[in-house]
Amino acid sequence: MNETQEQNDLDIFWMQHALELANRAESEGEVPVGAVVVYDEQVIGEGWNRPIIDSDPTAHAEIMALRAAAKKIDNYRLLDTTLYVTLEPCIMCTGAIIHSRVKRVVYGAFDPKAGASESAFTILGTDCLNHKVDVKNGILSAECGQILTDFFRKKRIEKKRGKECD
Repeated sequence: MNETQEQNDLDIFWMQHALELANRAESEGEVPVGAVVVYDEQVIGEGWNRPIIDSDPTAHAEIMALRAAAKKIDNYRLLDTTLYVTLEPCIMCTGAIIHSRVKRVVYGAFDPKAGASESAFTILGTDCLNHKVDVKNGILSAECGQILTDFFRKKRIEKKRGKECD
């Protein structure tokens, strides 16, 4: 696929929006991951990690964004949409992406331990399933990775300080 500069600029724009949502997750004490579903250059769904707040292990940013988008268009099929997410989707999220028929996924940071697009697993691009998703990685990867690195560094420091007080 020969990508245009205009498409690349749009990918950066929407990833910046996803990063704002990741910041929202962090402000709520959640792992800072944000996601946005775009159709015809309009946001139809957005989400950020909420498993702790919602006591819901499925409340990943991607799932929240897909749910919001499906509700907005009143259809579980999200044909011709693009999902922007700050971290490579996990196995659960890639399953939801495939079932919802998202056309394209654009993500920032790789997840070498649990990424199911290309890092640990290659689910989105497989020919073995009934729907194949176009994937683009590395958009604002440094920024997307840094927010996660900073978050977990802060958590380790807080944990260490807590042990010193015992």
